Amino acid sequence: MVIPASLRLGGLEVTPPVVLAPMAGVTNAAFRRLCSEQGAGLYVCEMITSRGIVEGDRTSLSMLVFDEAERIRSVQVYGVDPVYVAKAVEILCGDHGIGHVDLNFGCPVPKVTRKGGGAALPWKRRLLADILRAAVTAAQPYGVPVTMKTRKGIDDEHETYVEAGRIAQESGIAAIALHARTAAQHYSGSADWGAIAELVASVDIPVLGNGDIWEASDAVRMVELTGCAGVVVGRGCLGRPWLFRDLAAAFAAAGERTPALPSLGEVAAVMRRHAELLVEHVGEERGCIEFRKHIAWYLKGFRAGGHIRARLGMVSSLADLDALLADLDPAEPYPTSELGAPRGRQGSPRRVAVPDGWLDDRDVRRIDAAAEIGVSGG
Repeated sequence: MVIPASLRLGGLEVTPPVVLAPMAGVTNAAFRRLCSEQGAGLYVCEMITSRGIVEGDRTSLSMLVFDEAERIRSVQVYGVDPVYVAKAVEILCGDHGIGHVDLNFGCPVPKVTRKGGGAALPWKRRLLADILRAAVTAAQPYGVPVTMKTRKGIDDEHETYVEAGRIAQESGIAAIALHARTAAQHYSGSADWGAIAELVASVDIPVLGNGDIWEASDAVRMVELTGCAGVVVGRGCLGRPWLFRDLAAAFAAAGERTPALPSLGEVAAVMRRHAELLVEHVGEERGCIEFRKHIAWYLKGFRAGGHIRARLGMVSSLADLDALLADLDPAEPYPTSELGAPRGRQGSPRRVAVPDGWLDDRDVRRIDAAAEIGVSGG
């Protein structure tokens, strides 16, 4: 199979066909800039609620921050009401210059699913269709493509992904991304790449594969095995933004070899750049505090001792960070034991929280829009 060099989303061409998945508290403007410096693609802002956008919620709007270098402003929207979703999309496109909107129907966290949102919503097929059509109609005058992300379903007994894909195609959605786990799996176990292949065979719109891409070779293998048009990368890039460099090389038409693994000195340079970008966007004190959460991911598998890790976890200025990074051994090679290993949250399978009677009727077209309150970035 020929590995695609790019992905077409309406009028947008994404080269390589790689999308950074929105991750709460992670994919802010600084991190998106850092990843984009490693390799081109599409980098999506943290998830924002449609109701928050429409009602001008300060917290929601504060997430609409973009780096000056972002060529395509991309936002993921969460919503359960077609009217709110349409209004939010119109505001994003008309007032904020958004060039790509992704709709979230894949979030598995209880605070979202228990209100009928995220991965629970595709069970209501008529409501899903209404939301998708409303978003596409609102974005159309601006020439902005709308995509959606979903999961296999609520659990193994309540799968929705094939039907959701067909509804997406009929609604004018430009592409569908499938995280090949159920909501019940959360982030545990293995992704079912066979489901991605089944969805590819069931629809004519591009399908993006998501799940268990820890190395560039995983992305290539996913495309070869499933025929998907591109990949969505989430946890695999935590503490490893150079994964996008490797992905760009892997998807290059010339078939470039994957670049060499970075030494600890090169990792430290990326860490410094990450902190610097955070400081540029939110100031030194807050930027350094935000950076602390990334320390363990960057140093995972390296020999850096607990003392320096603890001090890095309390860093409060770039000067302090520079002094601590200077204590690391720049020649230490990258720990190969970490290659192909899961990163970030995993957890264990769990029963999905959904509203009472949620599974009884698949054809309702309305649920309480207040369900969106308080879930930005979930």
